[in-house]
Amino acid sequence: MFSGIVEEFATVVAIEKEQENMHFTLTCSFVDELKIDQSVAHNGVCLTVVKIGPLTPEGGMPSGEMCYVVTAMKETLMKSNLGLLKVGDKVNVERSMMMNGRLDGHIVQGHVDQTAECVEKIDQQGSYTFTFKYLFDKEMAKKGYMTVDKGSVTVNGVSLTVCNSQDDSFQVNIIPYTYDNTNFHQIEVETKVNLEFDIIGKYIARIQSFN
Repeated sequence: MFSGIVEEFATVVAIEKEQENMHFTLTCSFVDELKIDQSVAHNGVCLTVVKIGPLTPEGGMPSGEMCYVVTAMKETLMKSNLGLLKVGDKVNVERSMMMNGRLDGHIVQGHVDQTAECVEKIDQQGSYTFTFKYLFDKEMAKKGYMTVDKGSVTVNGVSLTVCNSQDDSFQVNIIPYTYDNTNFHQIEVETKVNLEFDIIGKYIARIQSFN
């Protein structure tokens, strides 16, 4: 379980394909605090740490720098933007939520529903407005896979408030801190991002389907 409050971005230092899976090696400031089997959200996708240590020489990691490895399966790659990652890319990361802390964002499962594409980015001279467009499916919308004005949505693992919600698009406003400290500063028109719709909305839609 996550809150959608990104801790920082990790850097991809190696990618290895094994059959239908992809192993991503990353480095960030809290590698030394991780442990095997720990869950970490990557661009909003919950992945399990499977290895920790220095990268092998062929991976190109500078001597002495620590990193960790996570694995994404075929289903995850199909529904997210992880399969588009390249060495050097920045990935938003968040460790699982501590139950004795404040929920500063909203309830995020780390189960990405689909991707969306940035269709507009506007510099508001102090903030940025992004417009994202996604594939709309009426039947899925009835099940809660949609946005609502002032509701919550997770974009690349970042908990955000929706504005200007349409059937197949929505906008979010990004303050400078979020822009600088997540990979939002790398998002441009045509960039694909991961979406997770609000789990509470999904439950409400499911319950109403029985009425």
